[in-house]
Amino acid sequence: MSQEPQNFDLVILGGGMVGAALACACGGRGWRIAVLDSAPPQRDWPTGEVDLRVSALSRASQRMLERLGAWPRMLELGVSVYREMHVWDAVGGASIHFDSAELGEPDLGHIVENRVTRLALWELLEAADDVTLLCPAQVEVLSINESGARVVLADGTELDARLVVGADGRDSLVRTVLGIATGGWGYDQRAIVCNVEPAHWHRETAWQRFLPTGPLAFLPLADGRCSIVWSADEGRAEELLALDDAAFIDELERAYQERLGPILSVGPRAAFPLRLQYAKSYVRPRAALVGDAAHAIHPLAGQGVNLGFLDVAALDDALEHARLHHRDIGGVATLRRYERARRGDNLLMLGAMDAFKRTFGNRIPPLVAARNLGLLAADHISPLKRAFMREALGLGDELPPLVRADPTADTAP
Repeated sequence: MSQEPQNFDLVILGGGMVGAALACACGGRGWRIAVLDSAPPQRDWPTGEVDLRVSALSRASQRMLERLGAWPRMLELGVSVYREMHVWDAVGGASIHFDSAELGEPDLGHIVENRVTRLALWELLEAADDVTLLCPAQVEVLSINESGARVVLADGTELDARLVVGADGRDSLVRTVLGIATGGWGYDQRAIVCNVEPAHWHRETAWQRFLPTGPLAFLPLADGRCSIVWSADEGRAEELLALDDAAFIDELERAYQERLGPILSVGPRAAFPLRLQYAKSYVRPRAALVGDAAHAIHPLAGQGVNLGFLDVAALDDALEHARLHHRDIGGVATLRRYERARRGDNLLMLGAMDAFKRTFGNRIPPLVAARNLGLLAADHISPLKRAFMREALGLGDELPPLVRADPTADTAP
């Protein structure tokens, strides 16, 4: 027996960090919101266990999470501050050091388990009167046209919406249904992730060494351990994954030159393939893409989820602008405002990270000399280094209100 469709203003496919943040941001405006996901968040885990998937959250992302009300719960669940960053080149030996004190800031950001961020946001959604969580949910039919969108779930539930947002990852169903093409390429690399215990305290500092086969990052955790992200060419990744723990520790100690002393222990390892991918459009009538559905980036600068949260802030701003001016939230004019705010900036960041990856992975002597000279110059030109840190932290006034230091500053009309 067929059911009457449920009517929503906004249906978000994907209840991960980005999709959940968007639902939280859009709440309290009189809209009916639905969030669909295939699996609920992890509710609890053993004391002292750190998930393999972590993100380096920028100040702008922290600001947004504070304004949404998620940050206090995240602090309770556990976040790890980092105040400095050391980056050095394995081939030429040049290095650069970033210190939050140079900007008069308390830190450069926080290392946070993805499950912590998602759970804190999800708990807010569970307490919201205007949000319906459908989880686990499997989408059987998704149709989108200029008059509206309809979602049919495997259990027969039907949802009608004025706007559908795809926050459903790199293999986005929403993007596929819309027929939006993607560009990009694979890196023939995998990111190996695990948690390690170094002999020396990490000093609340992130450490990254650019190796010819890919960058290796040590991200500080609150208990003294480090979460590592080792991006390695496929052949090298296969070798590292096949090693037993003792042999892997030996390779790891050599790779990062024991900057924190010997590795005392290593946890389970996992790996995932790396690629650059971008949607050639972010919007269609009644639909928009955010987060990994719109763009995927190399993890060497930890910008993935931060870009997704900036998408959330820009889309939230566009939807609020439409509401205040009595415009259609699913209309092309509303959604183009979001696309103009984000697509160009995201492409610039994707291009910059791709250039970093290719530049530091190259062993041609003149290029090695040039990049080492560039690192040394950047480390000694204080205004340039401070400008870079300000950009990474998200301290500018050109950002959307949800992530801006002063949300009351004037925005574009």
